[in-house]
Amino acid sequence: MKQLEHVGIAVNDLDTAITHYSALLNTSCYKQEEVKSQAVATAFFKVKDQKIELLAATSPKSTIAKFLAKNGEGIHHLAFEVDDISTEMSRLAAEGFTPLQEKPFRGADNKMVAFFHPKTTHGVLIEICQEIT
Repeated sequence: MKQLEHVGIAVNDLDTAITHYSALLNTSCYKQEEVKSQAVATAFFKVKDQKIELLAATSPKSTIAKFLAKNGEGIHHLAFEVDDISTEMSRLAAEGFTPLQEKPFRGADNKMVAFFHPKTTHGVLIEICQEIT
């Protein structure tokens, strides 16, 4: 793993959260996009080298909607940048961490992503991501 890439925060209302985080961080959202395959709308903020991703459900059946119903708003995941996502998925699985999918998939912010079950990571959903080149 290279570094913490971003912190994902689940929110009920993306527009309201963008306004609040813009004021909190004293910076503007630099990117918004929808990941249709995951039924999620995202917004990104950057402060120096650190990024925050806000996530809002676009369907009541999405993973984010289920997370919000169960946990309310808050930290959803920690994402770590990797050089080779397939190799890192295999390494982590061999170490006993449970992947939530068999193969990486296209996520937000021009990344291939994969997630690992919080039951195997001390209660924290872990994402690994690799820039698409």
